[in-house]
Amino acid sequence: MKHALNGFSTLALAAAMTAISTLSAVADGPILVTSAEDSGEGTLRAALEAASKSDGLTQVLIATDGDIEIKSTLDYAGTAPLAILGKGQTVKTSVDTNLLTISQGADLTVTELNLAGPGKFSIENQGGTGKGIFVDVRDDQTGTVTFILDDVEISGFADYGVLISDCDVVDNCGAGRGGKGNGSPASILVRLNDVKIDDVGNGHFDADGLRVDERGPGDIFFYAKDSEFTNAGADGIELDEGQEGGVFATAVDSRFDDNGNYCDGKLLESFLPKEAEGEFEDGEFKEADVPAKVTGSADDSCFEREVELYESGSVKEYEISIDYDDGFDIDEAGPGDLWALVVDTSVKGNHDEGLDFGEEGAGDLKLGIWNVDAKDNTDDALKMVESEDGDLSALLAKLTSKNNGGYGAALKQIDEGTLNVTVDQSRTADNDDGDETGLKVEQAGTGEATLRIIASEIKDGIKAKNVNVIEE
Repeated sequence: MKHALNGFSTLALAAAMTAISTLSAVADGPILVTSAEDSGEGTLRAALEAASKSDGLTQVLIATDGDIEIKSTLDYAGTAPLAILGKGQTVKTSVDTNLLTISQGADLTVTELNLAGPGKFSIENQGGTGKGIFVDVRDDQTGTVTFILDDVEISGFADYGVLISDCDVVDNCGAGRGGKGNGSPASILVRLNDVKIDDVGNGHFDADGLRVDERGPGDIFFYAKDSEFTNAGADGIELDEGQEGGVFATAVDSRFDDNGNYCDGKLLESFLPKEAEGEFEDGEFKEADVPAKVTGSADDSCFEREVELYESGSVKEYEISIDYDDGFDIDEAGPGDLWALVVDTSVKGNHDEGLDFGEEGAGDLKLGIWNVDAKDNTDDALKMVESEDGDLSALLAKLTSKNNGGYGAALKQIDEGTLNVTVDQSRTADNDDGDETGLKVEQAGTGEATLRIIASEIKDGIKAKNVNVIEE
C-alpha cells in the first residue's frame, strides 16, 4: 500500500511544485487595491486593467478593510500570470454574471479571498450563466495552464463555481466520448488548498462546483487538499478530458458531499411516465411505443431518455429517468490514462454516484482509495468503468461504504484488458436491498480478472461476474 500511495503522491507533489514555480519571477511590482468601489482609481477593476498590460507575473494586493461589490464582470485580458492576494475580504455581486473572467487563459493564483454571487437559486428560481471564475484557454495555447486557489471560498453563483475551459464550444462541451469541441495543445494544472465551493450551480442545469474541460492533446492534473465541494447543482467536481491526454487526480482530507441538487426529484418525479423503463425480447416492442421525451416540467433538461434497439429495429430496453449528478466525476476518453487517488475523504449524500470514474479508449484506469467514508449516496458510492483497450486496477483500502442506494462499489471492465481489484480492511453494509450489493465486480471483456478481499467485512455480499475471487 505504501508503495502504491508513494507513486500517486510523487505525481501530485511534482504537479504542485510546477504550480508554485510560476510565482518565482515577478516582472512588475505589486498593484495595491485600496478602494472597495466597483470602478475608478485604486479599485480591483482598475488593477486588473493595469495588470493586463504586463508581460510578466503581476501581483494584485487587496488592501481594503471592507468587502468589494461589483456590478459587472471583472475581466483580466492579459496573457501573463496573475496573482490576486487578499486578506479574507469578500468580492461579491448581486448580479447574475461572471465575477471574474480570465479571458486569455492566463495562469491564475488567488489566495485568502471569498467570491460570492447572489445566491438563492434553484430549479424554481433559475439563473443565467453567472460563474465565480471563468478561465477561457486560448485555442493556440501551449505548455501548462496553472490554476491555484489557497484559502478561498466560492458560493452563490447560478452556474459553475469555477469553469476552466479548453474547449471551443465552452458551455456545450459535453463529457467523455460524447463530448464536443476542440481545444489547444496545452495541459491544465489545478491545485486547491483549503478551498470551499458551496451552493453553486443551482440556477442552471449541469453546472458543477468546479469543472475542467480539456480537449486536444493536453493532460489534466488536479490536486485538492483540505477542501470542500458541497451543495452544487450538478457534480461537486467534474474533470473531463475528451481527446488525447490523460487525467491525474489527487484529493486528500476533503469533502464531496450533498451535490446534484438542481434537478429536484420532488418537483420532477410526477413528470416521469408510468412505465419509465422496460426490457423486451426481439420483436416484442416497437420504438414508436417508447414514451416520448418529457416536456412541460420546470426544466426538461433534467430528464434522460435512453433507448437500445436490436438489429431488427425493435426495442431491447429503454429508460427514462431524472439526470442527477455526482460528488466527484472524472471522464477520460481517447488515448490516455486516468489515475486517481482519494485519501481521508468524505463522500456523502450525493444525488447520484459518490465517486464516478470512467475511461474510454486506449489507456488504463487506476484508482487508489485510503480511508474514504462513503455513505447515503443515492446511487453507487463508487463507480468505475474501463472500456475498450485498457486495464482497470483498484486498491480500496479502509473504505467504508454504507446506506447507499446502489452498490457499495461497482467496478467493470469492458472489451480487451485486465481487471485487478484489491479490497483491504474495508467495510460495506446496507447498500441498496442488501442482496449482493456490497461489491459488484464484472469482467465483460476478454481479459483476466481478479478480486482479492483482505481483512474486510462485506455484510451485503459480493456480485462477481467472470472474476476470480480470492478471500484472505
